[in-house]
Amino acid sequence: MITIKISKFEDLDDKIDINNEKFRDIMYLYSKALKIMENKIDIIRYDYEYLKEHDSINHVMSRIKSPESILKKMQKDNLDITYKNMIANINDIAGIRIICPLKSNIYTVINYIKEFNDIEIIKEKDYIKHPKKSGYTSYHMIVKIPVYINEEISNVKLEIQIRSLAMDFWASLEHKIKYKPNGELNENVSKELVKCAKTINRLDDKMVRLFKNKGA
Repeated sequence: MITIKISKFEDLDDKIDINNEKFRDIMYLYSKALKIMENKIDIIRYDYEYLKEHDSINHVMSRIKSPESILKKMQKDNLDITYKNMIANINDIAGIRIICPLKSNIYTVINYIKEFNDIEIIKEKDYIKHPKKSGYTSYHMIVKIPVYINEEISNVKLEIQIRSLAMDFWASLEHKIKYKPNGELNENVSKELVKCAKTINRLDDKMVRLFKNKGA
């Protein structure tokens, strides 16, 4: 019988060993939280398509951070490599990205997420109203999802990113350029990427206007 609860590990000052059972148990909880959130997004998509007669969500991507990436991030943040620090400070171990056809769909999806009374919103960052210096626009949320295992409840954190199809195109290519082998971005490339992001945002806004005015 599986009896795992996140609270068993929240105050654990043991050094992380990615090969032991403790680490596997924690990753299982994050994986299960991700599946629960994916099911909720399917409900959002179904409801919106039924009521509005068009897609509010183009596609969804999800992932569990690799053990190596978790340790690398903890080292970068100068954290002691303990289970306690991992659970408290690494908010994107489980991550889900929701891609909407239009920028205007993003806030509709956000409102749907907030209607689930079992989702606790921990943190929100609106990079649509306040874009990053790179020009990147998206909406980020850190939430807690209740995971039930044999009547035991664990509230597990995961990160949700919601962005438009156009911005996802930019962000995916920007990531590939930024992390390609043999060197960092030079100033000219960085400036061109910002210009591209701003152009895509204008296109995003124009497509929203066209959609609102269809048939007018």
